[in-house]
Amino acid sequence: MAEQIAGLILAGGRSSRMGGADKTLLALAGRPLTGLVLDRLRPQVGRIAINTNADPAGFVGFGVDIISDTIAGYQGPLAGVLAGMAWAAVEPDITHILSVAGDTPFFPEDLGKRLAAHAVAGRVVAAASNRRVHPTFALWPVSLREALAGFLESGDTRRVMTFLEQAGLEVVDFPVTQRGSVEVDPFFNINTPDDLAQAARIIDEADR
Repeated sequence: MAEQIAGLILAGGRSSRMGGADKTLLALAGRPLTGLVLDRLRPQVGRIAINTNADPAGFVGFGVDIISDTIAGYQGPLAGVLAGMAWAAVEPDITHILSVAGDTPFFPEDLGKRLAAHAVAGRVVAAASNRRVHPTFALWPVSLREALAGFLESGDTRRVMTFLEQAGLEVVDFPVTQRGSVEVDPFFNINTPDDLAQAARIIDEADR
């Protein structure tokens, strides 16, 4: 099913806790964070796009499509997903997009396979860990494009979980992983300089 799934890296978030720098381009283990995310996503999908509302020039070197939100104003992750659906819809063979957050370098290497195994027509399948749903790590039917556009245009809320509950949601739980002697939540994300330092320590530990 991988050829029917397009990958979408959500890199459009504001990096206020990183001093305004685009955190998805910060170096981790000597490479841009986006490069590490791409390494995990590429084997799981067909085409890939990066959704960003920052200067796209920083992402040109990754060799994938770069898309920005299709609706005005910063509307959060759902606007990025909608842009991804519009991008994927031009390819009739693509039925779903697999979204991942651009600040999460350790997400599961079998994310797409496991979410696809629980796919139900017209419903979103999202990942969870430690009893928490991670709605930006989800398998979205492209057929939900019009429903998502209407939801965002209503202006009532931009909460991802609100839309997922309305659209219908399946949840797949993922366990913590062992990296060296450290247990790591696979959806550990980088929001602060301390998080970036912790991610570097996790990689160092795994390499020992």
